[in-house]
Amino acid sequence: MQAAMQNVEGQALHPTRETLLSMFCETATEVVEKDFKFVTEASVISELTIDSLGMLEIIGSLERRLRIQIPDESLSGLHTIRDLLDVVESRCA
Repeated sequence: MQAAMQNVEGQALHPTRETLLSMFCETATEVVEKDFKFVTEASVISELTIDSLGMLEIIGSLERRLRIQIPDESLSGLHTIRDLLDVVESRCA
């Protein structure tokens, strides 16, 4: 799956929330080697058994795949996957 889709003119399109959630699940599954297909936007990050290093790897992978940079201060206070996707989506805008 290619998240940074392009329209006919070759301009980047913003990934949908569904695409972002799917990317998170795929990346988390690769990093933690555990199935995360059950994750929803309402999932609480602290309940996913992903340590802080794992989360940094997941976020770094999302940054590379989407060609964005997320400032560290944007990551403080994230409680749910929805919070994380809000930050990612705002950087894609």
